[in-house]
Amino acid sequence: MHGDNSRSSLPFQDGTDGSDSSAYSDKSSKLRFPDINQNDALNKNFKKEIAQLTPTVKKRKKRKVSVCLTNCRYDVVRRIAAKFAFQEVADNDNWNFNWTDLSISIERCKEMKRYQRINHFPGMLEICRKDLLARNLNRMQRLFPKEYNFFPQSWCLPADLGEALAYSRLKKNKTYILKPDAGCQGRGIYLTKTLKDIKPTDKMVCQVYISRPFLIDGFKFDLRVYTLITSCDPLRIYVYKEGLCRFATSRYKEPSNVNMTNVFMHLTNYAVNKHSRTFNFDTQVGSKRKLSWLRGYLQEMAQDVDKLWHKIDDVIIKTIICAWPVLKHSYIACFPNHDIIPACCELLGIDVILDNHLNPQVLEVNHSPSFHTDTDLDCEVKETLLKDMFNMLNLGQCDKRRVIREDKKKIRERLLHGVVKDNSSDQRSFTQHYKHEMEYKGDFRLVYPTAHSECQYGKLFNQGQGSLYSDTVCSRARESAQTALRDEIVLKAKLEASKRVSPVKSVPKSRSDSPRLSPSKQSIRPIPFSIRSSFQPQIIQEAEERERLQRLAQRDFLVRSTCLTEQIYFSLKRNGVLRSNDEQKYQMFAKPRTAQRASALDNRDGPAIADFIEGIKTKEIMYSNIAPSAGGLMKTEVIRTVHKTSHS
Repeated sequence: MHGDNSRSSLPFQDGTDGSDSSAYSDKSSKLRFPDINQNDALNKNFKKEIAQLTPTVKKRKKRKVSVCLTNCRYDVVRRIAAKFAFQEVADNDNWNFNWTDLSISIERCKEMKRYQRINHFPGMLEICRKDLLARNLNRMQRLFPKEYNFFPQSWCLPADLGEALAYSRLKKNKTYILKPDAGCQGRGIYLTKTLKDIKPTDKMVCQVYISRPFLIDGFKFDLRVYTLITSCDPLRIYVYKEGLCRFATSRYKEPSNVNMTNVFMHLTNYAVNKHSRTFNFDTQVGSKRKLSWLRGYLQEMAQDVDKLWHKIDDVIIKTIICAWPVLKHSYIACFPNHDIIPACCELLGIDVILDNHLNPQVLEVNHSPSFHTDTDLDCEVKETLLKDMFNMLNLGQCDKRRVIREDKKKIRERLLHGVVKDNSSDQRSFTQHYKHEMEYKGDFRLVYPTAHSECQYGKLFNQGQGSLYSDTVCSRARESAQTALRDEIVLKAKLEASKRVSPVKSVPKSRSDSPRLSPSKQSIRPIPFSIRSSFQPQIIQEAEERERLQRLAQRDFLVRSTCLTEQIYFSLKRNGVLRSNDEQKYQMFAKPRTAQRASALDNRDGPAIADFIEGIKTKEIMYSNIAPSAGGLMKTEVIRTVHKTSHS
């Protein structure tokens, strides 16, 4: 029994124990882990405890980058700025970045604040104007003749007109290309075989024409290589991987008198060739292609592409170095307080042509290359270029509000305590900025500085002591020599023009009339036709002075013989407008008139004309001795006077 009870009690006990334990476990679970969905009070307390335990992390607001595009005419720049969420503002606002298609002045640079950046360097026109580029490259060629042999022989007219003419006399078979000194888009460019027709007042750049360029399918082409300068002190140069190959639209032939005027054959500018009927828009065989296509084409021809691009990079670096002294001087003078970010950047479009030996030759440098997207190829290349550029610039790095507060604080301290030294701007360190450039450079390649750039280009920076102003004396001497040469050429042209002008035929005079007025043949000399300045004294000719005195004596005789002064005197007196001073001065005219009237009253019965005529003849003889050059004209006047007197 006991065993049975014990066995029967086991399942019961087990059941009772299990039920009790389950109930206990349910109660404990309800106490320890309350149901949040059922109890709102516990839910709120639970959220508060969680919020107190977890650390608070504040979300940083993205800094708004404002861009000024007032002087930008390209829609692609606005599209890329909108993709980066840049805010477009006016020129008078506090912008972060200013994109302008115009060159900037020094006054504009000095007004910029420390957080602002602009897309041009002051002084970049030293290589972006055709005349200044030629002058700087010629100067560097005189200093480093082996390094600077990558551009055609150039002269700046009219300053170097004499040198160009001397070169043309030695090299008679050369062809020359003439360009306006500050032109663009192929306007005003023409070819010539002779330089004799150049006017001495034309401001142009004369270059020896590259008559044997490298051709593809018989067409001439050039390369538009995009180059980005992010800093000038220290100098940092990037070259973009992609670019444009611009082809002419007529098959090339060496220049002759027949085809020199064909601009579609000799010029590769897109602005010129797009007007041609044969312009092809195909990206593979068209008139405009990518640089990547050219790489593939040269590789198929078994050409060393890496060597060619190393030459192109070398040419670009040397071209920029020739303007480096001016860039550095202008930058330091304009931006003494820019210690957060570099104040300027520059995206250049450098035009390079290849000769028949695949040697690159620099044609020109454009400080505002065209960003028109007329074709899909333009849109693809230029949009990618601008995206990589804006990624590199890191325009949101600078805290604009903090910089404005710091500048206000400095101004307040300077007003209260005088001059305050700012040690933060003594040493400019843009290390973080340069690291960001290398991380986000995209398809840009850093070509300067590199590991071997110092030993390769270091000597090119030593352009002589005071290199910034070393060429001014030479340029002044060249300008004075050019002015003398121009004056000489102009004088010769005027003398030749005076010979072609037919002289005015004068009426021949009879020998009986005043032989003293006819000068000898030796004194008559043809006066050359020339423009005389009225502000400079002229040389007095003896024959002209003698003739002038004779004319004055003739005029005095005519005035006296016609009694012109007396008639004016009596007419003024009759009208009552004669002044007392004049009446006293010319009182002698009244006495003969009074005496004449008295004699007329006494001799009313018979006229005394004969005596009057004899008196006039006596006066005529007297005046003939004074002015013998009066001639027949004076005698006629005297006879007329006698007739008038007799009739009166």
